Amino acid sequence: MADKLTPEQRHRCMSHIRSRDTKPEIIVRKYLFSRGFRYRVNVRRLPGTPDIVLRRYRTVIFVNGCFWHGHEGCRYYVLPKSNVDYWRNKIERNRERDRKDRIMLRDMGWHVIQLWECQLKPKVRERTLEGLVCTLNKMVLLNYGAKKYDLEEESGRNAAEPDPEYVRMKE
Repeated sequence: MADKLTPEQRHRCMSHIRSRDTKPEIIVRKYLFSRGFRYRVNVRRLPGTPDIVLRRYRTVIFVNGCFWHGHEGCRYYVLPKSNVDYWRNKIERNRERDRKDRIMLRDMGWHVIQLWECQLKPKVRERTLEGLVCTLNKMVLLNYGAKKYDLEEESGRNAAEPDPEYVRMKE
């Protein structure tokens, strides 16, 4: 089926598609902020300019559109019937770029979380966002547990024993 819009109309429509501050991003950001998480948005110093950066958790979150990033098996990812080669190549380039960015971030020591637009639809949104918060909390516990373990080895005492400095301060 041919495009119903003229090239000028199509150009105008496509130029209004946003790359940042999209509805799915704002949904995630509002949810995280309401749960006490503080973050930075679109940090350009990191590969891929992540949508959300939680420095305290050493975690980045990408909120991807299912069509633009080629979410396999998703009903929102359907190649257009016109200019198929162009769209297939474009989406493949996006996927490859995303994969390289994730690898670079992991090599730099960052945790990478990828959320899809379809995971933020009203029927499954709450479950997705609760899972995200649970994952972030587990990362904090793992990081805290590792630091606590290192401190135990350095001090040579058991974590169950009270800290002598703390006991002295209380007295």
